[in-house]
Amino acid sequence: MTAPTTSIPAPRGFACFNAGSSSIKFAVYAERDGQLVATGRGKIDAGGDVPHLLAFDADGTTVQDTTLPEGAGYGAQLGAVVDWVESHLAPARLAAIGHRVVHGGNAHAGPSLVTPALLAELAELNPLAPLHQPHNLAAIGTMAHLHPGLPQVACFDTAFHLGNPRIARLYGLPRALAEEGMMRYGFHGLSYEHIAATLPACEPRASGRVVAAHLGSGASMCAMVEGRSVATTMGFSALDGLPMATRCGNLDPGLVLHLLRNRHLTPDALEHMLYHDSGLLGLSGTSGDMRALLANPDAAAREAVDVFVYRIARELGSLAAAAGGLDVLVFTGGIGEHAPEIRARVCAQAAWLGVRLDPAANAAGGPRLHAADSAVAVWALPADEEAVIARATRAVADAAARGTRMHG
Repeated sequence: MTAPTTSIPAPRGFACFNAGSSSIKFAVYAERDGQLVATGRGKIDAGGDVPHLLAFDADGTTVQDTTLPEGAGYGAQLGAVVDWVESHLAPARLAAIGHRVVHGGNAHAGPSLVTPALLAELAELNPLAPLHQPHNLAAIGTMAHLHPGLPQVACFDTAFHLGNPRIARLYGLPRALAEEGMMRYGFHGLSYEHIAATLPACEPRASGRVVAAHLGSGASMCAMVEGRSVATTMGFSALDGLPMATRCGNLDPGLVLHLLRNRHLTPDALEHMLYHDSGLLGLSGTSGDMRALLANPDAAAREAVDVFVYRIARELGSLAAAAGGLDVLVFTGGIGEHAPEIRARVCAQAAWLGVRLDPAANAAGGPRLHAADSAVAVWALPADEEAVIARATRAVADAAARGTRMHG
């Protein structure tokens, strides 16, 4: 008598998408012994006429470098990504896709399984993050059309900050507007969630008063106590806070009114200026790229960098006040990880808080940056929103599958 055979399910893999206006970044994770392991990442750059797919394995070795057909649309681009992901994962199967979604409003304090109703709800938030939200949702909608049976999970940049004290979220506006959702939200939450999860492995005071600075083309800062956000620099939209590559950062509303009334700008023209022509690009008149500005001896370029550093140092003092002090300072993001000059200048301005940098460690990139006599620990840690998205995607997809079995 032949013994019955039992089928062994194929191992699972998960993909993480971060869709922007001219690129689609992605990462791939596979289950191994119950753990999620990063196995590859890449992007499609569609900034020119011909989209380009570039993919790397876990060691950073290029494993795909392909030019897509000229004029390939969004569906074709995402289809090419999924084809590569599935071939890369084999024999593991692609079990679910997680998406970075910049804005979740007040209703979503954690990741959510994508449904048509959720997509419609999130589309109403497009005006609050016009550089990001429409592209995030377009990727989800396209994937739903390409692979209707594949679970998708939305992971929100705003969720990490929803626990901020109410007084930290309110503007001095008529109360009814706050009840309609016109209040501070904060962004880059997936990055800060990763810092909160990984910092304890290297820093004994990780549960204390921490300020993390996510510095990149988009830039913000966050104060955390016991691993939870208590204040952040971005507010109602991703336009607020620090000056960024092309976004203005903090701005007096009176100046906005002045521009509308006296420069006769339309709302659309003003929006374009604040999102695309301001920040480091507007201040320097040449570039929003910090690498180019640091290499440029021009006075306007130097002043743009000076403003950026000044604003970080000023916000650091504000966030330390919100946290009740400062035990740990963390730099992350493209500039935070790779611009030692910016770190050194910020820390010099934070000497009054007890920050003392080790110049050699800072030049080497850390990760530990503080001197032995520093009252504040200073670290440079890599941003990894994808790892947060992957874990959340598996958890939500598993919960949904259990619910289906229970009600099936």
